[in-house]
Amino acid sequence: MGHLRIRSRHQPYEIAVLIAAPVCGVLMMTLNVRPTSVQTSMPAPIQVAWELGLVAVGLGGLLGVSWPGRLSTGLGLELASVLVLGTLTGMYAVALLVMSGRNSIVATSFVLAVTVGSLGRAAQIAVDLRRLARACEFVTYEELRAGVT
Repeated sequence: MGHLRIRSRHQPYEIAVLIAAPVCGVLMMTLNVRPTSVQTSMPAPIQVAWELGLVAVGLGGLLGVSWPGRLSTGLGLELASVLVLGTLTGMYAVALLVMSGRNSIVATSFVLAVTVGSLGRAAQIAVDLRRLARACEFVTYEELRAGVT
């Protein structure tokens, strides 16, 4: 069968973004401060959902990365988080670009980099989950319980 290769779950850039996301969401909610582009382009319920999404993504992603149990469960949590993070940062990039146009090209580029990185990481996790599922087909339950792989 060969070696099972799962990409590291401890990627510094991903972890930094997952830490920053809930901090930003909580600060926006507690200080009642939002970027002008978000206030102008998103209705109030969407703004609240966006902020709560940032909190949930960060906490869920960090939980997935540090999950002590089954690898597939941790990877699933991480996958869900980075997919939603990609969506939320994509929403913000669109809001920036629509509201500020050419003046926001630098900020939009940075935000889109997070979007692309999140979706790229999601693709890596999906491949890893597929490899893990295929590897489990070759190992019996008794071997797995005994620790023989």
